[in-house]
Amino acid sequence: MKVLFLDLDSTNPQHLGCYGYHRETSPNIDKIAAEGVRFTNYYTSDAPCAPSRTALMSGRFGISNGLVGHGGTAGDMKLEGVNRELMGRLSRGGSLPSFLQLTGGLKTVLISPFAYRHSTFAFYAGFNEIHDTGGFGMESAHQVTPVALDWIKRNAASEQDWFLYINFWDPHTPYRAPEEYGNPFAEQQLPEWLTAEVLEGHRQKVGPHSAQELNIDFVEKTYNNKTSPLYPRHPGEIRDLDELRRVIDGYDTGIRYMDDHIGQLFDSLEREGVMEELIIIISADHGENMGHLGIYGEHSTANQGTCRLPMIIRGPGIAQGRVDDGLHYHLDLAPTFAELLGERPSPLWDGLSYARTLTQSENCGREYVVVSQCAHVAQRSVRFGDWIYIRTYHDGFHLFDKEMLFNLRVDPYEQVNVAGQHKDICREAVYYLQEWHDEMMARSGDDTDPLWTVIKEGGPAHAKGYLKNYILRLQETGRGHHIEELKRRHPGEFKEEIAATKQAFQQALRQKTFLSSK
Repeated sequence: MKVLFLDLDSTNPQHLGCYGYHRETSPNIDKIAAEGVRFTNYYTSDAPCAPSRTALMSGRFGISNGLVGHGGTAGDMKLEGVNRELMGRLSRGGSLPSFLQLTGGLKTVLISPFAYRHSTFAFYAGFNEIHDTGGFGMESAHQVTPVALDWIKRNAASEQDWFLYINFWDPHTPYRAPEEYGNPFAEQQLPEWLTAEVLEGHRQKVGPHSAQELNIDFVEKTYNNKTSPLYPRHPGEIRDLDELRRVIDGYDTGIRYMDDHIGQLFDSLEREGVMEELIIIISADHGENMGHLGIYGEHSTANQGTCRLPMIIRGPGIAQGRVDDGLHYHLDLAPTFAELLGERPSPLWDGLSYARTLTQSENCGREYVVVSQCAHVAQRSVRFGDWIYIRTYHDGFHLFDKEMLFNLRVDPYEQVNVAGQHKDICREAVYYLQEWHDEMMARSGDDTDPLWTVIKEGGPAHAKGYLKNYILRLQETGRGHHIEELKRRHPGEFKEEIAATKQAFQQALRQKTFLSSK
C-alpha cells in the first residue's frame, strides 16, 4: 500500500469545484474526486489547527487526549501518568503513523512545519522521516513542492510501501500567493449570497475577523484593521464590495495556486509509474469562515464553516465517482486504515471505520457528530439531519447567543439563528451532546473536560487579554453600544479595574465610618 495524504490547511469545501463552487479553483483536486469517493459531511472533531491534527493523529477526541486549545494547560496533550511505559502509547501503534509503520509495514514520511508552529511535537510520533519546510506555516506552495518532488523522485517507485503526508498552507491567512501569479478570478462573480446588504449587516458585528477588523495583533493584544505590505492580497477591513472581492479572491487564488502545485505532484507520481497503485487522500485540518456567522478568513468557531472538511479518497479497490453523504469524523481515518489492512484498530481510538463505504459503497455514517472549538471561542456543536446546533461557553467577544441553531439546507452560511423558533430541535441536540459527553468522559480515563480547563484559565488563547484594547477600537468605530454587554459577559478581563473600584469603595466606606464616629 502506498498512500499520499494531502493536508490543505484552512480549505473550505464550499470553495472547491468538486463541491459545487462556481469558480474553477481546484481542477486537479476535482479530477481525483471524480475518480474516487467524495465525502460531503466530513468533520474535524476539534478545531482549529493543533486540536484537529492532534485528534487525527492520536485517533482520540480532544476531550480524551486533552489538547483542545492553542495555549495554557489545554495546549498540550494529557500526560499518560504513572502507567506510562518506556515507550509512550503514541510510539506503540497509538498514533496513526506509528500504527501504519508497525502494523502495516509502511515507511511514514512527513513534509510539514506544523509541530514547530504550535509546539505540538507529539505530532511527529510514528514518522520515520520528517521534513520541516522551515516557515512555521507561513510557507507558500512553491516552498513546499520542491521538497515533495525531491522525495517522490528518490522514493516513490521503491518496493517499500509508504505513507507520505504533505502540508500545504496557501488558503490560510494572510493570503500569500505570489503577486506575479495574478488573479485568476478578477472577472468572475462573487458568491451570490454575499450582497451589499449582507456585508452591511456583517459590518455591525463585533469580534476578531469580523468585517471591520480582519487582523489579530498578537503583540499589541488587539483586533484591528492593519495591513502588511508583505501580503497585498489581504486587506485589514471590508468596507465595500471591492474589499469583499479582495478577500474572496485572495482566498480562492490561494486555493488555485495550491492546486496548481498539487498538479505538479500528480505529474511527478505519474512519471514514476505509481499513480495507479497509489491511494490519494485529500483533506484539511479545518475549513474556513468566509462570511459564515459574519466572520471572514478565520477558523474560529465550532460551526459548519470552520469544522466541515473536504475529504476525497481515490485508489485501487475504492469506489469510483461515489458521493457519500454520511456523517463522519476525521479521526475515523485511523480505524478505516486498520480495516483496509485487515488489522485490529488500537483500543485507544475513538473513531469508527468507514472502509466499507470506500470498498462496497455502504452507508457507514453516524446519527450525529459533536465538534468542539476552544482556541478562539469555547463552543461545542451537534451536527445532525439538516441542523447544526451551537452551544457557546465563551463567545470570543463575538456576542454570540448561548444557543444557536441553523438549518443548513436553507441557510448553509449560518446567517439566521432559529433557536428561538425550534426549541424542540435544540432539546434534541442537547440530548445528543449530553450522550456524547457522558461517553467521552467515561472513556477518557479521568474527570477532566479540557473545555472547562480553558474557561478556568481565563478563556481561549486568542481571546485572553484582548478585550481592554478592543474596547477602544469599538469606540473608535461607532460600536461602543456593545461595550457594556461585553464587560458584563467577561468581567474576568477587567479584574484589575474591578479590584481598584472595590478598593476605592472600601476606602470611601472606611472614611465615612471614621467621620461619623467623630
